[in-house]
This record gives sequence, structure tokens and C-alpha cells, in this order.
Amino acid sequence: MTETKNKYQEQSLFSITWPLFIEITLHMSIGIIATLILSHYSDQAVAGVGVANQILNIAILVFNITSIGATILIGQSLGASQFDKARRLSRSAFGFNFWIGIVITVAIVLFGDFFLSFYGLAEDVFPFASIFVKITGISLFLEAVSLALSAVLRSHGYTKDAMIVTVIMNMISITGNIISVTGIFGLPITGVVGVAWSIVIARVFVIIAFIYLVNKRLTLRLYVKDLIHFNRNDIRELLAIGLPSAGENLSYQFSQVVITGFVAVLGSGALAARIYILNISMLCYLFTLAIAQGTQLLVARYIGGKQYNRAMHRGIKTLKISMLVSLLTSLVIAFIGKPLLELFTNDPEIIAIGLPVLWAIVFIEPGRAMNIVLMGSLKAAGDVKFPVIIGVISMWGVAVLFSYMLGIVFGLGLLGVWIAQGMDEWVRGIFAYKRWLTKPWTRNEILMKNA
Repeated sequence: MTETKNKYQEQSLFSITWPLFIEITLHMSIGIIATLILSHYSDQAVAGVGVANQILNIAILVFNITSIGATILIGQSLGASQFDKARRLSRSAFGFNFWIGIVITVAIVLFGDFFLSFYGLAEDVFPFASIFVKITGISLFLEAVSLALSAVLRSHGYTKDAMIVTVIMNMISITGNIISVTGIFGLPITGVVGVAWSIVIARVFVIIAFIYLVNKRLTLRLYVKDLIHFNRNDIRELLAIGLPSAGENLSYQFSQVVITGFVAVLGSGALAARIYILNISMLCYLFTLAIAQGTQLLVARYIGGKQYNRAMHRGIKTLKISMLVSLLTSLVIAFIGKPLLELFTNDPEIIAIGLPVLWAIVFIEPGRAMNIVLMGSLKAAGDVKFPVIIGVISMWGVAVLFSYMLGIVFGLGLLGVWIAQGMDEWVRGIFAYKRWLTKPWTRNEILMKNA
């Protein structure tokens, strides 16, 4: 027992983070590459798929309710040597997410066009968004299950296995994208339809791979009965942490829906520029996401083992590293902004809109790093309500409000929208930093009890 406990508590941040970094990079590259390939097919297709992905991302965030809770609770269980509970939680997360996935899949397939109508898309953009939502929506329940199983593997430290699965998934998606848009080997050009189906095929592979890995690495065989019989206490604990934690992300996605509506008012050029810049800006916080997730896993284990000072120092050290890397990366991207944008489009209007925004990213990214790292660490420590409260207030009171004021009222356009979102990231980041320094675990009521 002691040996296993030490294995989990003494795993290094680097050993956890480097596979996460590669996995996140590859996972995000699917969207970037798909956008890049589609940009040579149609700017309207890019805009439509970009908006469609916002709706699909909201669905995925619902699935994350369980996976977030599983990541934290399984990590705390391992840190506290409660290994039987860790396995039981794994089964509960698997079964519960399956049914949540079924419900969301049906809703998206039946009401996808209705959800898209809120964006006020142009007539030449809406058809692309509609077909993409309908096709990819049928496989959302597979995404739900794979997120739960990925959380189980990561919590046990098997981040390298998740990375390998993502590599193969990317190869499937990229191959499908190229075939769909270029018509290579004389195959028909299917555009958005083909890109969507390649995502469905990739998700089928992922779910098969994760079920195999959970069985092989954890000797945890999953049965049909796991889809029916849940441990009620496990579900309550998963939701107690997952609901508030995912609430922050859900609020963010809904605020982005509103902000996208503001951008749509500015015209299709601004909307396309927003999609391109969102993809480019991902490069700035790839490292932050990876090191923040690795830190979250370690903090959960330290808290489970009551190593509070170790958790505090880990959070602060990660914060310093991530802010510096984010700043340097965003500066490089700003300096080479024009060539980057020209990879996606030759439209001079879109490039002119996007260039100033890339410089605004330099202001945004250090604040985003502070927000991502410390909000994740707070959740791992069991302080799950604070992030969602601050998040909702700042996202709507700062990001949405000032996006409208700066972008629409004061006429700064897309640049004004990005400045407002930067203000939001810094506000949340500063609040998270102050909260972390108060040692939130001292008042936490969700901490697990040692066996």
C-alpha cells in the first residue's frame, strides 16, 4: 500500500505534463488543421463550422461535469490510499456519462438548427453550420464516454497512453479532412460533410482504444451492468465537484455565444477573422493548459494525502512558469502575425481586422495563464464554488458587457471584443490568485476522509 501511495504522490510534474502537452497540442491541431484546410475551400464554410463548434463544445462541457469530478475525486482517493473507491468511481463515471451523452446527442440532432438560429448567421453560412452539427452530433455520446475514460486514465497517471490515442485520432481526422476538401486520388470533394464524418470515425476509434487501455493498464473490465447500476454516493460526489467546476466553463461558452452574435453584426469578415484568430491564439496557451492539468492532478493527490504546503508551492511555481511562457509565445505570434493569417486567408479585409487583435493577445495571455492554472488548482483542492461565482460575474459583467461597449458602441470592432475578453481573464486571474493565497482547503467541506 505504501509503495503504491508513494508512486502516486511522488510522480513528477514533468512526467505527467509532457504527454498532456503533446495530447492537447494534437487535439487542438485537429481544429486548426480543419480550419486551415476548409479556408482553401470556403471562408463561409470556416465561419459556419466555427459557429457550429461552439454549440458542440457546450455539449462537450456538459460531459466534462462528470470527468472533472472523476479527475479530482480519483486523484484524492489515490493520494489517500482509497484504491477501491478509486475503481468504483471509475465505473460510476463511465456509466453515468454514457446516459448523459445519449440525452445530449438526441437533443443536438433534433434541435441543432434551432440552436444555430440564435447566432443570426448569413444565408451563405448557415447551411455549413447546420450539416456539421447534424453529422458530428450523432457521435456525441461516444465523446461523453471517452472523456470519462480519459479522466480515469489520467487520474492514475497514464497520460502517455491518452497521448498515443490522440495521435492516432489526429491521423484519422487529418486524412479525412484532406480527402474531403482536395479530392485526392480522384475521390469526390465532399467539403464540410466529409470533414464531419472524419470526426465521427475518429471518435469510434477513440472509444474502442480507451476501453482497451482501461482494461489493460488498470485491469478494470467494464460491463453492460456498469451502464445501469450506479453507486449513488459516487454520483453525488462527482456532481458536487463537477457541476460547479463545469459551471464556470459552461458560463464561458454561453458568453461566447452572445459575443459571437456581436461579432456577426460586424460582418462575415469579422466573423471569419475571429475564427482564424481563435485558432492561432490556441498556440499561446497550449503549454498553460498542459501544465495546469498536470498540476491539478498533483494538487488533488497532495490534498488527498494532506500535504497542504506542497500543494500551495506547486500552484505558485506552476503559475510563474505558465505566465512567462504565455507572454513570450504571444509576443512571437504577434511579430509574425501577418504570415500566420495569410496561411488561412488572402482576404485583405480579414487580415486587416486580425492583425491588431494579435497584438491584443499579448496583453491577454498572462492573465489567462493565471486564471487557468489557479482556478484548476482551486478545484483540485475542493474549492469548487468560488471559480464559478467569479467566472459568471466576470464573464458577463466584464467580457460580454465590454465586448458590446467597446466593439459595437465605441466602434473598435473585433479589437474591442478581444480587449474586453482580456479584461475578463485578468479579473478572474487576480481573484484566483488572492483566493489561492488564503489556503482554501482550510475551509473545504468536500475533502475526502482517509480510510
